Amino acid sequence: MAEGSNTVHSPFLTYVSMLSLLTLCPPFVILLWYTMVHADGSVSQTWNYLYQNGFEGFINIWPSPSATACKIIGCYAAFEAALQLLLPGKRVLGPVSPTGNQPVYKANGVAAYIVTLVTYVALWRFGIFDPAIVYDHLGEIFSTLIFGSFIFCILLYIKGHVAPSSSDSGSSGNIILDFYWGMELYPRIGKHFDIKVFTNCRFGMMSWAVLAVTYCIKQYEKNGILADSMLVNTALMLVYVTKFFWWEAGYWNTMDIAHDRAGFYICWGCLVWVPSVYTSPGMYLVNHPVNLGTQLAVSILVAGILCIYINYDCDRQRQEFRRKNGKRLVWGKAPSKIVASYTTTSGETRTSLLLTSGWWGLARHFHYVPEILAAFFWTVPALFHHFLPYFYVIFLTILLFDRAKRDDDRCRSKYGKYWKLYCEKVPCKIIPGIY
Repeated sequence: MAEGSNTVHSPFLTYVSMLSLLTLCPPFVILLWYTMVHADGSVSQTWNYLYQNGFEGFINIWPSPSATACKIIGCYAAFEAALQLLLPGKRVLGPVSPTGNQPVYKANGVAAYIVTLVTYVALWRFGIFDPAIVYDHLGEIFSTLIFGSFIFCILLYIKGHVAPSSSDSGSSGNIILDFYWGMELYPRIGKHFDIKVFTNCRFGMMSWAVLAVTYCIKQYEKNGILADSMLVNTALMLVYVTKFFWWEAGYWNTMDIAHDRAGFYICWGCLVWVPSVYTSPGMYLVNHPVNLGTQLAVSILVAGILCIYINYDCDRQRQEFRRKNGKRLVWGKAPSKIVASYTTTSGETRTSLLLTSGWWGLARHFHYVPEILAAFFWTVPALFHHFLPYFYVIFLTILLFDRAKRDDDRCRSKYGKYWKLYCEKVPCKIIPGIY
């Protein structure tokens, strides 16, 4: 992964498609929720309803933001913000940006994750708050998030113009591009509250785990029992999110944080798209319990955990390799590597180590393969009665293939001849021997 650089606009997303995403994503979130919760997961049933009732029918199924939804979101956001600020954590330095800035983080994600889930389950067990209420008001919550997050992104756009947190900010001269991609690379409130860590990690990824638990509790309260399909789905999602927070400091070196600015693409996506789309297989299973049987359930669970572990080990292998400056065995052997030099925007010459063995010798972005497979395994407990539960797997595949291309383009521009040499040593982009 290349180190900090200015935003590169993906060829995959043209100016017109940016406008399309700005206008089509919010309605899709509502249609996804409506289909999963009120249309038996059937796309054709939702389509027939809209065909018969037109735009007025769509307006009728769009839930209005409510006071209850605002309270739930507000309490959750305030709680996560407090944990981000107050919980102790190790001081971690992020990658140096093109202008020479190096963000400082407090790595307390694991503690925040544990406190969040323990608190949430405790509130339920002691009868203080019923998580089923979240599910019952899910449409209103998504609707509130859609509009509230648009306002949040507008405020980020204004902040980038009038009060940027660092020199890693600037305008392209196009208001749509600036709003979509963002104005600032590392926006902060004061010195210690990092906005992207909050939106991406503490709100978005944390909500994934919270909603997974919510769907479990709702199915249990509704049926008096948990289907093994829901258990497998929830277990794999929680394992994945646990892996994320265990590796959170590594995430701060990835494209999402170190390259993509804080705009609609990242922030609105994490505040709305992650809670709605990423959790959608569990949302479907609430009303569609499937009895897999012990053998099939365990097989899916083991396969999913293996994929999550491989995805984690890929990132761990590269981090350890770089942390030890290449002086670490990879799969029991001395690592194969390329020492690549590059020039920063300030004219300073630096070097990076490009690992060409281990997982990273299979393909330049092999770690995306187990990530996509993990998503498939926590979705497949829904079986194949409906297409929509698999939307996240399809979306993730498109997202990661596009991200791999963007990262390759960025690294090619950054490393030049060294990247060409790297591609000769590791010719496949994602799938070994195929692509």
